[in-house]
Amino acid sequence: MTAAQLLPESIAAVVSDVDGTLARSDKSISPRSAEAVRALRHAGVKFTVVSSRPPRGLKTVISRLNIDLPVAGFNGGVIASPDLSVITSHLITPDAAQHAVQSIDASGAAAWVFSGEDWFIRDRNGPRVALEEKTVGFSPTVVTNFDGVIGASAKIVAVSDDAALLTRLQAEMCESLSGRANIARSQPYYLDFTSPLASKGRALIELTKLMAVSTTSAMAIGDGENDVDMFARAGLSIAMGNADAKVKEAADFVTGSNDDDGVAVAIEWFVLGGNRVPIDRARASRDVA
Repeated sequence: MTAAQLLPESIAAVVSDVDGTLARSDKSISPRSAEAVRALRHAGVKFTVVSSRPPRGLKTVISRLNIDLPVAGFNGGVIASPDLSVITSHLITPDAAQHAVQSIDASGAAAWVFSGEDWFIRDRNGPRVALEEKTVGFSPTVVTNFDGVIGASAKIVAVSDDAALLTRLQAEMCESLSGRANIARSQPYYLDFTSPLASKGRALIELTKLMAVSTTSAMAIGDGENDVDMFARAGLSIAMGNADAKVKEAADFVTGSNDDDGVAVAIEWFVLGGNRVPIDRARASRDVA
């Protein structure tokens, strides 16, 4: 890489996305990834996560990896302690939240609202509900409407298996809610609406301050469109092998996929190994028992 001289000489902290990155497709965290995080701690390198999940949905990740530092949920909408007590929160204004839900409904996508510690839906059998329940580890609350919770929303999600529909909706909403919401895809089938103060880039800044390290000494790892802003703030950015082409282009390097322990490979190569050259893809894809 020609810009290698601009990369940090050492990494003081690793900040990782969760779904599609740290977590495998079945939502598990592999033994190799857990061992890599443990090795970071032993080496004096800090580790935490930033996710589109609600903080409550990070309980299993925190427990599995023994995370003892603040974490970010809702794409940075909430920064929480490991016990999930809130440090900072950024909510969507009620008018922006109402506009988002109305526009989602008009588009034909399904709307979800995350407010407080709960996840609210209107259709228990709607698209991706079962997957999200497995992902976050708790069940949604079914309501007839969002009137009672829309005023304190940390995240609203448009859900559809029609990727083109969400692309059109995103373009429309970026125009109509310009400056009033941060709108980004966390998965091909999820379009997230959060406060304009809630983004993974801002979360990286907040987390590194809390960890007493600089953003330029942090390595960020992710796979989604919502991770690109984090890449721009980190000293070293790593895209997953399963990421879209545009996400890969935004990163300094590309590692293996989430199902091939790409996070562990990146930690072993760039942090524990101290390398600043591209990963050997044979290492990234090898099957480790």
